[in-house]
Formats: sequence, C-alpha cells, structure tokens
Amino acid sequence: MSTRESFDYVIVGAGSAGCVLADRLSRDPAVSVLLLEAGPPDEADEIKIPAAFAGLFRTRWDWNYETSPQKHLGGRRALWPRMKAYGGCSSMNAMIYMRGNRADYDGWRRDFGAVGWGYDDVLPYFVRAETNTRHGAPFHGTTGPLHVEDRRYTHELTDAWVAAAVASGMPANDDVNGANQLGAGLYQVTCHRGQRWSTADGYLRPSMTRPNLTVRPGAFVTRVLLAGPRAVGVEYTTDGRTQQVFADGEVLLSGGAINSPQLLMLSGIGPAAHLREFGIDVVADLPGVGENLHDHPATPILWHTRGTTDIAIDHVSPRRLVQQQVLGTGPLTSNIGEGGGFLCTRDGLSAPDMQFHVAPTGFYDNGLREPVGRMFTAAATLVDVASRGRLRLRSADPRWKPDLDPAYFAEPADTDAMVAGLRRLTDIARQAPLARYLDGAYLPSTVDGLSDEAWREHIESWTQTLYHPVGTCAMGTSEQSVVDPELRVRGIEGLRVVDASVMPRIVRGNTNAPTVMIAEKAADLIRDRKPATVSAAEEAVQ
Repeated sequence: MSTRESFDYVIVGAGSAGCVLADRLSRDPAVSVLLLEAGPPDEADEIKIPAAFAGLFRTRWDWNYETSPQKHLGGRRALWPRMKAYGGCSSMNAMIYMRGNRADYDGWRRDFGAVGWGYDDVLPYFVRAETNTRHGAPFHGTTGPLHVEDRRYTHELTDAWVAAAVASGMPANDDVNGANQLGAGLYQVTCHRGQRWSTADGYLRPSMTRPNLTVRPGAFVTRVLLAGPRAVGVEYTTDGRTQQVFADGEVLLSGGAINSPQLLMLSGIGPAAHLREFGIDVVADLPGVGENLHDHPATPILWHTRGTTDIAIDHVSPRRLVQQQVLGTGPLTSNIGEGGGFLCTRDGLSAPDMQFHVAPTGFYDNGLREPVGRMFTAAATLVDVASRGRLRLRSADPRWKPDLDPAYFAEPADTDAMVAGLRRLTDIARQAPLARYLDGAYLPSTVDGLSDEAWREHIESWTQTLYHPVGTCAMGTSEQSVVDPELRVRGIEGLRVVDASVMPRIVRGNTNAPTVMIAEKAADLIRDRKPATVSAAEEAVQ
C-alpha cells in the first residue's frame, strides 16, 4: 500500500518563475517544497554560451510549439520556442535584461484592478532580484540572485547603430531600465562573467542543498487534483508511471503562458462550454482562461555589410569557444541582440510603442537559416500590442499541444505602427556612422522608396515572435480575470498562477525580468509578508 506523499507547497514548472518560488519559499526551514519540472536539468552545452541560444530551438530542450496559421502572416505558422529544462526560458532566451515602462505597471493597476502592482509597488522586487555590475540605487540592486552585467563583447556594428540612431534624433540612453525608457543604447544582459546566468543559476541551484526542497526533473504534470473547490495536489507522469502528490498548503502553477492555462483547462478550470467539448468535468467556469493571448511581434530588416565581420561567419571557432568558456570573453559572449532602443511611432503616446533590436549577423526565421554572407540585422518590435488571441485545447490528452492563436496584426493599428518602425530603421541606416558599413539591403531586397503596401507584405512574410507570449491567466478584478491581485485562481482555494500568463497586458520590453519580479512578489504574497520597499529591497530575505 503506497503512502500519501505531501508537501506544504507544490510548484509546477522549474522555469523563470518556478525557480524563484522554490528558492524564496524554501528559505523557511519550517515548510517543505516540491518543484516538478517536465524537462531535464539544464545540462545543454549551448545554455552557457550566450551567442548559441538559437541552437536550442527545435531540439529536445524545446517544447517546439507553433501557432495556428496566422491570417495576417500569409497563413504561416509561427514557431514559438519554449525551454523544457531547469531555468525555463531564462535558459534559452537572448538574455536581454528589460523591465518595461512605468506606464505598464500603473496601467495594470488602473485598467485591470491589479492593486499592489503599480510601478512603485513592483520596483522593490526588481531591485531585490538584481545584482547589477554598473547601475545602483534607486533603480537597481547590487545584492540579488540575478546577475546583470554589461556584455563583455560588443560588435562595432552595434556601436555604429547606436551612434546612427542618435544621429537620426533618438536620445542616447545607457539605462533603459532607469528613470526614462526612451532612447538608444546597448542592452545589459543576465550573464555572469561572460556566461548565461539563468534563474536556475541564481535561485534554484544554491537552494538545492536545503533538506526542505525536493526537485524532480522529468515530471510531466497532467492535472491539478481537486477536492471540491480546493486544489489538494497534482498528478504527474515520470518514467511511464503516473503518480500523485499532495499539497497541504498551496499548488503553484508556473508553467508559463502556454502550459499553465492548458493545465487549468485539463483540470476542469476554464470556459465551461469549451471544456465540455472534450468531456472534461467543469469544476470552475472561468471564461478568461486561455483568452488574452498576445506576444511581441518582431519584423527584421537585413543588410549586406562591408569592411567588418559577422559573428556567425567569422567568430564561431574552437579558439573562440575556449576563450568564452575559460576566460568569459570574446565574441561568443555576445547575446546577438546587443543593442536597440525605444521610441514612439506617432505623436501623443504616453509611452513607447516600438522597441528596436540589432544584431551583427543575419538573424531571421528565428536564427534557423544558414548564413549566406556577412550581414547586419535591425528588427522593429511592437511593444504596445492591440491584437488579442486565445489558447484552446485540441484534446483532453495532456500530451497534445494546445491550439495557439495570438492573432498577430488582427488590429490594423499594430500593422501601422510596425510600418512606422521599419521606416524609422531605414532612416537610421542612412546615417553616416552605420551607412559606411552597409552594402545594400538583403531582406527586403531594397528599402529605398518602398510603399506602405510593400512594407506590409514584408511584415506578412517575415514577422516572427520575440518569444514573449503572455496574458492567458490574466490578473485583475473583472469577470474575465483568471487570478486576483494576489494571483489566486478565482473560485478555487489553494491554487495560484505565478508566471507571465498573469500579465493582463504585455510590458514594453523583454518579459523575463518582469516574470522574475512577479515570482519575487508572489513569494511575499504566499508567505503573507509585508510588501518589499525600495529601502529594504537589497536586504537578504530571511
């Protein structure tokens, strides 16, 4: 007869948020914590090499998600890489450290009733999480688990682009996470001494020696166990066996914007009519589960270059690999997306709607294309997204991937903004600091005199994800909200969602640092601790 296995907290997903929760909750020796991860430990060689992140796409480390055919992408399916290993997408992303804009968090509070999530509320958690090698108070931390550093290598093309952007009229900005987000500059990265620094590195690995934390890789959670309206545990498969584990305190879902809503639906929590289509018994009719899916779409422009090098062509070699691994220096410490900036594409905006990312190589189609010559890439990324899609089940079998429809460019305003962003990139490319390196456009084949319609065709053909799906378990106080401002699933006791899916609206910028912040704040909510303050944010959490 098997014994009943239980823990105070059961965390589903050892990704960017789950690693933070495992560390923060297990710091209390009086509680027991179980962390379940569907993937293996983060042992891939490419993880530690910043320039190699795209080498993890479409491998065994990737969930290999694709969207449904997108009407406004010419019927294409967009690849959505998501990491399946310790650290989640912090072990696969381009490592850009970005928080978003004050307007994002104040907007969560104002527009969605997310009390306690305004900018002044969340800033202390960003500070608490961070060890920054250059910036300090009041916007940055110097004692947190997450290392943030200036990249140890920056290509001359990136420096030239920043100079060209400033020459075109963008202000210079050496800290887009500080007082002002507008402007162009070099991005800081979540690296330490020239190697990737994931949440597995910063939070999980140091805590795994604690006797009250149990971590199980290869544990694929298939449903939340419910006793009436209360979550009491989870069921998972491992090595072909089905097991159950119980939570005496809470079940915490940190599977991300795809896995968390899918698991809720499989457990009977979601839109009732949709669940009944698959014969799933409805425990809680929450119509917002899986709704509000959105992402940052990015559209690249590529140019041939002259008189310079290309990271992918000239700097991938055994000698450079040894330099990166032993010394933590050299071109392979580049995160590829080395710089960029933020701007407003039209007058009257209260915050930026466009972000730029630039790379000293030809990066398109998620970096899966073989290089055909030395190139430079500049991508326009829409960060104030109007279009909304949804996630839906395709089967009651947990092994089936859900249907993902972000509805890219369903709202014409998104296309208009992207066209404006691409036009601004071409203007920057004409400025002397960068123009001397560019030797004609490659994608599209010309950028001179293109009509808006031609730019729309380019957007339709070459837009891809920036790897930032959010919103499918949105927090707030409306009937459409899935979780309340304390991240508790509405109508279900003992169950919270803690990951990027709770963002009611995407932030203006890369989403990994905000996901870490969400988990830092959630840990205090779960333990019923007083909210962090800026003055106390750098103190060690006891």
